[in-house]
Amino acid sequence: MASSIRVTTATYPEPDGKPMGETDEHRMEMVRLIELLGRFFEGQDVYVSGDLLVFYEQGNPKKFVVPDVFVVKGIKPGKRRFYKLWIEGKPPDAIIEVTSRKTKKTDTGKKPSLYCQLKVPEYFLFDPTEDYLHPPLQGHRLVGGQDEPIVPDSQGALVSEQLGLRLHAEGGQVMLYRLDTGERILTEAEARQAAEEAFQAEAQARQAAEAEIARLREELRRGGT
Repeated sequence: MASSIRVTTATYPEPDGKPMGETDEHRMEMVRLIELLGRFFEGQDVYVSGDLLVFYEQGNPKKFVVPDVFVVKGIKPGKRRFYKLWIEGKPPDAIIEVTSRKTKKTDTGKKPSLYCQLKVPEYFLFDPTEDYLHPPLQGHRLVGGQDEPIVPDSQGALVSEQLGLRLHAEGGQVMLYRLDTGERILTEAEARQAAEEAFQAEAQARQAAEAEIARLREELRRGGT
């Protein structure tokens, strides 16, 4: 890959001048999905990011796109100021766009066409308010160079072959389930809460068991007198 890189003097901007999300709801869902995917791929050579400029034409800083959430497998994770396809060597393997009133036209028109051109294997759209997309979660997969819709399963969920996850719209959020175990991926806060609830349930069960043992001992004591 290094032999094909040309030396240029182009300056590549970092921000695109647009807000991260149209509303708090959209922004929070973007951040949440980035966290979930980061936790799922933790410890692997997988880069998870979002709201980052992706430059796709060397020497032309005007040629960029800003995916809300994207995952690139086979490259080192870590902080980046921007993502250059000719440096990293590949496009994202999966992209998720959180659609809003202002982004619907781009998310359903310009971006899918560009992602197909860049050979992005999978592309998902999610409308947390269910105002602009019906159904609110939609997916597309590149098959033979053509963009084909991902058919939902019987529960309306979409299977991502690239992520190894099942995506399901629930209560204004995209829930991510492992394909191998069916387990839902939790945020750090959710994982802490689940651990605390499990600890409390275990403590209550232990106290109940100890109380039962004490009761049985008392019965035996009384029976022996």
